[in-house]
Amino acid sequence: MKSKLSVGCIQLNSKSSIIKNLENTISFSNLAVNRGAEFLFTPEVSNIISLNQTELLDNVYEEKNDPFLKTFKEFCFQKSVWVLLGSLVIRDKKNKLYNRSYLINNKGKIVSKYDKIHMFDANISKVEKYSESKVFKSGSDIKVSPTPWGKLGLSICYDIRFPELYRQLNLLGAKMISIPAAFTIPTGKVHWKVLLQSRAIENGCFIFAPAQCGVNTSKRKTYGHTMIISPWGKVIGEMKKKPGVLVKKIDLSEVAKTREKIASDKSVLLKKKIKY
Repeated sequence: MKSKLSVGCIQLNSKSSIIKNLENTISFSNLAVNRGAEFLFTPEVSNIISLNQTELLDNVYEEKNDPFLKTFKEFCFQKSVWVLLGSLVIRDKKNKLYNRSYLINNKGKIVSKYDKIHMFDANISKVEKYSESKVFKSGSDIKVSPTPWGKLGLSICYDIRFPELYRQLNLLGAKMISIPAAFTIPTGKVHWKVLLQSRAIENGCFIFAPAQCGVNTSKRKTYGHTMIISPWGKVIGEMKKKPGVLVKKIDLSEVAKTREKIASDKSVLLKKKIKY
């Protein structure tokens, strides 16, 4: 198994046009590959940003016809790279909408899918409220997928607030965890970095967190600050507020070394009951 990996996290400012979003994502993906990236990660809802269910149903595709998937399967094959499409908005034959991650290998094959489990239902302020559960059908399956560099655990954005999910990803063997996001600005300023570092430290995993940024719709602005975090909780790389590419080389052997220092896996289980 390979230990050295060049990771490319892409920060986007996706809007309502799937075609324009695809053009931008491919452009940044080419830039990342030109900088040496072997494994690319895109943000949550890379293909379209909207919480208007009617607008989404009128614009998004079933999986078999989705242009993002078709284009990136070809891209992965041509460039011989792996890509984690952080998430795409996908509909099924019954017009149910899903917020779904796709892991594509360097042969252009989809090797894993993950439907966001925890829906973002939150009242940020009197004017900023979100009810994803009214738009998307939530997932229920935890996903960990083998890669040439070790197992990758899949999650999406609001999942980050539920540490028990990440413990399960750890126990299933994940050395790397993807947290593609479209964080709001108010919560991003106070919670984004500390939550990413917490999930990395708790589980001794690398965290790849590509993010949406800027003004996405008339009612939606996202925080940006794409990050790559080490198993020790160190910020290896961070972007700011503009779209772009973050490419960093990592060494997966750091996972074992970190866990030897401070164990965080199933080998350290409580052997006696604790009274509170």
